[in-house]
Amino acid sequence: MQLGAFSISLSVKDIHASKQFYETLGFVAFAGDIERNYLIMKNGNALIGLFQGMFENNILTFNPGWDENANLVEPFDDVRTIQRHLKNHNIGLASEADENTSGPASIVVIDPDGNAILIDQHV
Repeated sequence: MQLGAFSISLSVKDIHASKQFYETLGFVAFAGDIERNYLIMKNGNALIGLFQGMFENNILTFNPGWDENANLVEPFDDVRTIQRHLKNHNIGLASEADENTSGPASIVVIDPDGNAILIDQHV
């Protein structure tokens, strides 16, 4: 199964302080809008999303159809295909994609330790 680009989405208290911290580690702003309280930062092929006030806990994120530069990767496994695979293996979903749609959609699955995994397809 191809899950696409991987990043960690961090719930931060002060996005400006977090941006400065991660810049010190060599990350640069790649996408997002700091004025809207979210920023995607990149260091090589490592991606970190900074999100202030949007969710409580950190989230593992995968983007089917994208590489770490947000370039389209084809072929890729559609999020609905991934959803069916998880359901066929009795993995419960906290959030589901509409099976009657195509294109951008997302699902959320919780791992055995309570970590949220967002599979967020943008294409």
